[in-house]
Parts: sequence; structure tokens; C-alpha cells
Amino acid sequence: MTTPHPPTPPAASPDVPASTGATPTPDAASGRSGYLYRAVALHLAGHPDDILKVGEITRAIGAPSSGAVFEALKKMAAAGHATHLTGPHRFQITQAGIDAAGTMPPPAPRAARHGPRGTGRRQPVTRPNGELYFPRKLAGATDVDVLRRLRDKRIPVLLYGPPGTGKTALIEAAYTDLLTVAGTGDTVVEDFLGNFIPLPDGGFEFVHGPLVTAMRQGRALLVDDATLIPPKVLAVLYPAMDGRRVITIPGYRNEREAVDGFYVIAGHNPGVHGAILTEALASRFDVHIEVTTDWDLARHLGVSRPAVETAVALNGDLAAGRISWAPQLRELLGFTRVSKTLGPAAAVANLAGRAPAEDRDHVLAALRQRFNGDITPLTLGKQR
Repeated sequence: MTTPHPPTPPAASPDVPASTGATPTPDAASGRSGYLYRAVALHLAGHPDDILKVGEITRAIGAPSSGAVFEALKKMAAAGHATHLTGPHRFQITQAGIDAAGTMPPPAPRAARHGPRGTGRRQPVTRPNGELYFPRKLAGATDVDVLRRLRDKRIPVLLYGPPGTGKTALIEAAYTDLLTVAGTGDTVVEDFLGNFIPLPDGGFEFVHGPLVTAMRQGRALLVDDATLIPPKVLAVLYPAMDGRRVITIPGYRNEREAVDGFYVIAGHNPGVHGAILTEALASRFDVHIEVTTDWDLARHLGVSRPAVETAVALNGDLAAGRISWAPQLRELLGFTRVSKTLGPAAAVANLAGRAPAEDRDHVLAALRQRFNGDITPLTLGKQR
């Protein structure tokens, strides 16, 4: 399975108005984010009387994702270069934006970028689906910054940790141009390279897979649950990741070389049945980063104290090998949503029911220590 995204912007957008006479500034030409900002700004400048939706702008300029375009538009609005209307999100160029001719605004003050001095908390990053990601500390910076720096230097990263700790969310926050291969035991080479599909006239057309597309367009490729994929299938990645950066597409009789920007990152869930981290795979990733649940973030996002304390205790038992499952951030956020919808008692019962059968008694005991009343997994009762 793959997660499709719109294509990377072309070298020159047909929507950039020739009448502006603007040329790329060093900032705009120095990276993908600067180029995208300029393309968005000049498209708005070419339609000064229009109030445009994010999706309309994304399609018009051929941007990598609506999330990336939305970030550029918010920067424009914060600089006074555009007016931001909501319900849905719409934008219109201002006179200041027209005068700026597509150039990026100056960097925001430190407080805007890092929060008030002394808080140590960076501002959240908007993921392509519109949800917020709260960066965490890593190697003297934040996890989002570190992943972006590693991509700039072509240093592959393997993120590992239990399911639900936020590995995919982090990667989506770091890379707005992301393509994804969701690994399973049934993943085949064609899921990476592509395959021939039948046409209505009886012919066939070769459709490139996410690996080839990422190489052609200079995009990031996430191999999620990489250690569930058979090693012989994963071997298709290795020529693209090493110094050659070239792959051969056997059925298409074609060779493809990666362009600048292409990058591979992978996720691994240790302890999941069937997940095997081979030496061949591990050695391809120079940086291995463990991702665990941020309990402070769980509290910040509204998870109740008893639920967090239960999860912390169960994760201690998981680390000691006494159980094989413990709730992570994903389950805690689900607990909070169910609690708001059905009430706390139903949320606790549902959390108990999410535990595997072999660990359920242990999980129930931990829940009963911190929540009042008899707790049983959420179960249908008699007819009313």
C-alpha cells in the first residue's frame, strides 16, 4: 500500500505571472521551501482580486502537498503579505505581498520560533493532514530539525519503538513531500518499483511505484514497518541508498538515477510478531533513533492523570518482560476521545479491551489500582 501525494513542483510554474518581473532571491532559490513560498506568493500575486482556497493553489502550482502550501500561506499571512480567511481556509494577496514580489519575509523573532525564553518548547508543526506535531528534544535540537539536517546530508535514519509512539507523525512533520510504503509480510518488489496496469483499449501502461517516484522527483520515502517486509524485497532499496543512487526496473527495462532531495527513512517496531531487523537492513541506516511515548506531552494533550500513570506502570512491566503490550500515546489519545464521547467508564473499559488476551488480566489489575469501580472490557449487554 502506498500513500500518494501530488507531484513535485516543476522547474517553472505556468501560473507565475510574467508581468511581475521578479527573479528568485538567494533565499528563495536556495532550497525547496523557498522555491515553494515564491511559487505560492507569485500565484496569489497573479490573481490579486481572488480569494483562493489552499487546494486550488496546490493544484495550480503543482505543489508536493497541500500541507506544505498551507505552511507557506500562513507565513505570508503572518508577514502581512496575505489575508487569511477561515471556514474554509482562504487567502488573498495584500498590497504588501504584491510589493514583496514573491520574496520570503525576514526570519521571525526568536520568541515566535522557539516560544518565550526559558520555556524550552518549540512551536508545534502542522502535518499534511492538518494535525499538530509537538517537537521533542534530540541531539541538542528538536527531532524535526535533526531529521531535516540528516536528510540534507543524505544520512538515512531508522526510527524504532513500539507502535503508537509517534514515529510516523514525526516523519510527516519533518518532510512535507513524503511518500510511504506500508510494509507487511506480503509486500513485493512491485510495491516499490511499480507495475503495468491494463488500459481500456486492451494495452498496458507502466505506472511507477513510490520508490521510483521519490527518486525522480527528489522526495522523501518512508518505509513503514520495514522489518515486516521480506529481506529479498527490501534489497530493491539498497542500490538507491548507496553511492550509486541508481536502480534498474526489470519489467520496464529502464534504469533510474535519483535526483537531489531523494531520501529514505524507515520505521521498525521491535517485538511485533514477524518483525526482523537484519544486519543488511540495519547497516544501511547510519542513524538509529528510539522513539518512546512522551508522557508530559500526553498530559499536555489532555490525557487524565490516572490514565497516564497506568500507562507508565504498564510500560515498566513491558520493559521488564512481564507483559507483551502496553498503551502508548496513540492509545492514550484514543482513550481521551472515547472519554469525551462515551464517558470515563466506557473509555477505561475500552482501554482494557484493547490489551491482548494474554496480557488482559495484568492490564485490568493496573487499571483497577487507579480507577474506581469494577472494570471489565467493553462488551455488549442484553437487549434493552
